[in-house]
Amino acid sequence: MRAITIPQPGGPEVLTWEEVPDPVPAAGEVLVEVAATAVNRADLLQRQGYYDPPPGSSPYPGLECAGRIVALGPGVSGWGVGDEVCALLAGGGYAERVAVPAGQLLPVPKGLTAAEAAALPEAASTVWSNVFQVAQLRPGETVLVHGGASGIGTMAIQLAKAVGARVLVTAGGPEKLARCAELGADVGVDYREQDFVEAVREATGGAGADVILDIIGAKYLQRNVDALAVNGRLVVIGLQGGVKAELDLGSLLRKRAAVVATNLRGRPLAEKAAIVAAVREHVWPLVEAGVVRPVVHRVLPILEAGDAHRVLEAGEQVGKVVLTVG
Repeated sequence: MRAITIPQPGGPEVLTWEEVPDPVPAAGEVLVEVAATAVNRADLLQRQGYYDPPPGSSPYPGLECAGRIVALGPGVSGWGVGDEVCALLAGGGYAERVAVPAGQLLPVPKGLTAAEAAALPEAASTVWSNVFQVAQLRPGETVLVHGGASGIGTMAIQLAKAVGARVLVTAGGPEKLARCAELGADVGVDYREQDFVEAVREATGGAGADVILDIIGAKYLQRNVDALAVNGRLVVIGLQGGVKAELDLGSLLRKRAAVVATNLRGRPLAEKAAIVAAVREHVWPLVEAGVVRPVVHRVLPILEAGDAHRVLEAGEQVGKVVLTVG
């Protein structure tokens, strides 16, 4: 088969489409013929040499895919050859075929193309596990989503609105904020022009946000705590703004607030399977009802993976960039 490899760390030009050994599904895995995969920031970091795949997983980039099951490993039940699926991956989506633990499979939602389905697993799993399982967002609460126009952000807006929360977002520029509003954001903050802490206080009558989903990390740590409500929950899922910061613990104590940092890729298989099962139970009905939809900015062929990385690095997209295979 063929896959995108990374012969050495570097820019988008290092991505190479070449012949590689066929994956063989182990016990509890299925082999998926990939029709589409989506680009995530982790793929960019892996290409640059900063984010190696977990031990034992595929060396090729790609954290999600959609396609068709072509073989079953020993011990797999509930799935059959020919099933149309999408999947959460630890790697390997940028390829013609990928071996996937059966617990990380989802059926392609009714009415969606493979390209649309490929844009769902990573964002839906990340948002559900962090905003709802970890931060316990409840109806009537206020959530602040940083990077509202990103793949994660566009999913978080829709899911939070679907459960009856009030949604505040940060994004760069009026066009992105307008798209966030179309998806259901109640308040948009242009981080280039406004202080999001003051904007949150103004929008909440000084109360603050009950939940904050943060992709920035160190740069926003203290300001995020300042923007939290009493009993607020900050979940850090990205480090685009650095890894080290000082925090006034007094402000955290006074608010009886929590700061949690999580990732998805390196979790044990059982934890990933539990998250995917929850996504199938809670998110998939909303997708099939049209309440939540994948937001796809652009679709490119796999041979243009480098261009897809450039789109994400430019930061101009709203939603996901998808690569088609075959």
